[in-house]
Amino acid sequence: MKHPVATAVAAALALGLVSTGALRLALPPPPAPSSVEAVEIGAVWAAALPDLGGRSQPLAQWRGKVLVLNFWAPWCPPCRREIPGFIRLQQAYGSRGLQFVGVALDTPDKVAAYADAAGIPYPLLLGDEAAASLARAAGNHLGGLPYTVVFDRRGNAVASHTGALAEERLEDLVKPLL
Repeated sequence: MKHPVATAVAAALALGLVSTGALRLALPPPPAPSSVEAVEIGAVWAAALPDLGGRSQPLAQWRGKVLVLNFWAPWCPPCRREIPGFIRLQQAYGSRGLQFVGVALDTPDKVAAYADAAGIPYPLLLGDEAAASLARAAGNHLGGLPYTVVFDRRGNAVASHTGALAEERLEDLVKPLL
């Protein structure tokens, strides 16, 4: 076996452990949000996904704001852990131009039930394959959840992160952009 780590990662991916967060138990903690090089900016800003009411929402409507685009699912424990911090940051900095948008990978009824219970105040969009394609265009080539991309006011992707993102870390990243 020439590459035991690569083999273990491939096996974990095949078992779906990346999306559940289980892979992090065997590997070091995830790195800090990184600068983004592989985002297909045009594809992200050209995308439109339905909201909980079924209305198509173009991502371009949030250009000019500091956009935190978060791909998540209600069944994903790391996703659920980071959402309260996202809510607090949206409430604290929304008036200064910070905009969270969640892209949920689940059925509308499950997303709506969780959003209501958690009190999510920011827009939630829905998707299946379209959302997965958007996540790939946004740089999520492993397909893990949660996945977050931060865009500056000019629409440039400035950071991305796979896995639960700590509120303090995200706040340190977005405050200078506001």
